Amino acid sequence: MASERIERMAVEVEGEGPAVIMLHGLGGSSNTFTPQMGVFAGRYRSIRPDLPGSARSPLPRSLSMDLIVERILAMAAALGVERAHFLGHSLGTILCQRIAVRAPKLVASLALFGPLTEPPGPARTALEARAKLAKEGGEAAMTEIADAIVKAATASATKERQPVVLAAVRESLMRQSGEGYGATCAALAVAVAADASQITCPTLLVTGEDDVVAPPSVTRGLAEKISGARAHVLPRCGHWTTFEAAEEVNRLLKDFMSMQR
Repeated sequence: MASERIERMAVEVEGEGPAVIMLHGLGGSSNTFTPQMGVFAGRYRSIRPDLPGSARSPLPRSLSMDLIVERILAMAAALGVERAHFLGHSLGTILCQRIAVRAPKLVASLALFGPLTEPPGPARTALEARAKLAKEGGEAAMTEIADAIVKAATASATKERQPVVLAAVRESLMRQSGEGYGATCAALAVAVAADASQITCPTLLVTGEDDVVAPPSVTRGLAEKISGARAHVLPRCGHWTTFEAAEEVNRLLKDFMSMQR
């Protein structure tokens, strides 16, 4: 595995074969997809950036969803990728949809976990408030935010049976800078949905039955807009799908990817 700096992003690149680009969500990093790496080992070239302003990637002067999409497209070009399978989690699913609409020849397939189209009204207000708290409150604020998200966005079964998952989610959030996390919250707060009806590639949609951020109703509604999309709801799983239900996610991914080759 090589850790590279591409388009001012920290990017993990591993393996040979068809490209798979993995885009994490708010408060995530390239490690969001660590539990899935075994699915692609030895058969694919996996590309996992820390998005601008997240984890090890510096915050641009002005962060927006459009800027992140531009950086991802430029990263793919810099790596010589002409076609790739895209995986996304949460905010990353919004980016994947935008890329699929904007550059359909680049996107071979989509696998979206905790999929979102755009934040609903109340979520936009909450994101704006969280952005202010993160930017102004420093490390103490990020501790408060991390604890709140672990409590609200993971399933009861995860809290009872998977303490390592809780630690991974909390650590992912605690490793974010307040400025970067706040700027990402602000960018997400004004995100506008892509026209999902224009997405024509094979698409897998997966959410948890206890996901309060991307509930099953949203996933099913998105599946209705994307021709041929497959939607799955995982029991006893919250929003951090790739961590909370890694075995189920990997099984679905293996089946889905086997049909793309």
